[in-house]
Amino acid sequence: MTTEMATEPRKGAPGRLGDPELSLGTDPRVHPGVVAALAPFGLDQLASAPPVTIRSARAELLEFAAGAEAAFEPVFEALMEGLPEVEGIASETHTAVAPDGHEVKLYVTRPQSSEGPLPCVYYLHGGGMAMMGATGAVYDRWRRELSADGLVVVGGEFRNGGGRLGPHPYPTGLQDCATGLKWVDEHAAELGVSNIVVSGDSGGANLALALTIKAKREGFLSSISGVYAHCPYVHGKWAEDDGTPPSVAENDGYFNQRDMMQVLAEIYDPGSAHIDEVTCWPGRATTADLEGLPPHVISVNEVDPLRDEGLDYYRKLLAADVPASAWINPGLSHEAEILFRATLPEVYAANVRSVSGFARSLEPRGGR
Repeated sequence: MTTEMATEPRKGAPGRLGDPELSLGTDPRVHPGVVAALAPFGLDQLASAPPVTIRSARAELLEFAAGAEAAFEPVFEALMEGLPEVEGIASETHTAVAPDGHEVKLYVTRPQSSEGPLPCVYYLHGGGMAMMGATGAVYDRWRRELSADGLVVVGGEFRNGGGRLGPHPYPTGLQDCATGLKWVDEHAAELGVSNIVVSGDSGGANLALALTIKAKREGFLSSISGVYAHCPYVHGKWAEDDGTPPSVAENDGYFNQRDMMQVLAEIYDPGSAHIDEVTCWPGRATTADLEGLPPHVISVNEVDPLRDEGLDYYRKLLAADVPASAWINPGLSHEAEILFRATLPEVYAANVRSVSGFARSLEPRGGR
């Protein structure tokens, strides 16, 4: 069953708002490299609604998350196959202990030869806070590419709402992210770290933004020099037409689907019990929540259902006088700048340079 349009078609409107029959494979806005990456898997067609809903039993939701994770991981691995090795980097694994005794794995990648302290990117992977992991092929490659551009990169392995790292709904994963960040800050000298950028994609971008607000509330904001969020998943109520950002309907089913987003949200935040808690859904943040935060970059993609909520967050940052910039990547689907290294090499490289350039532009830890 393909996703249903929530609004009547409008002549001249973009995407499925104008033509509900469009898909990634037929929408003229879509970058050919996106289609080339997804077509071999049939993912250039409209995504189907999941077989569960937010009203399904929790056991059914968790079973779905496990199955979705198992289905996505081979696709992500295939997207990275055949790429040249990333040379000149070294990797190591460390462990930080969360307040409840859980061991948080931290995957550190750094240039083999470098002089002086380097900027650090503390990276949180996508998956709607409900599935996937830091050791996946896409995220391992992304950290290596960033490191090869002269950064220390730390991948935080947090507990998910579902999947093999679940079931741990909010706020467990966010607490793991905080544990990892504090460990990096405390060990900055031995890691050779000058400043720390918190970054992530999709659900990981949610956690990066939420972690920064949490750090402000709890007094460890000085550890964060900046935030770089790709395709942030922060709204929390995509199944509701009232108040849903327009890009959800415009790009619904383009490698990302409204009902799927809502199901993952239910797994992370059962019953939307924390829908108004900004460290669960940062899209609900007020000016008071955001005032005093460090510089941010919000990167969104033109044909992603999540595009407009990322732009909304950027505007909230500006209203709170937070130094912020935003990018719209034309023709790209959800997370394309990270997922499609083989078919979008120039786009991928430009995004690596954007993250590393931002990290280098920032003051040292505690310098704000």
